[in-house]
Amino acid sequence: MINLSDDRKADLVHKIKQYFDNELDQEIGQFDAEFLLKFFITELGNTAYNQALYDMQDQLKERFELMNDIIYQLEK
Repeated sequence: MINLSDDRKADLVHKIKQYFDNELDQEIGQFDAEFLLKFFITELGNTAYNQALYDMQDQLKERFELMNDIIYQLEK
């Protein structure tokens, strides 16, 4: 499970409340926003985290290939 600092949790709860207010024109209470955050983290967090790792891996592969090309060009 993904662990968040208290400050980060508070910030995300605030963003959830703002989203409901601004986009759905509904007010959501603190408890409901915290409940939703816990649901999102539990159900979606690992998937998003793993996808970020896969994306980073792809970017690193590209950069290592570029570095190999540069090293090959510098060889005498």
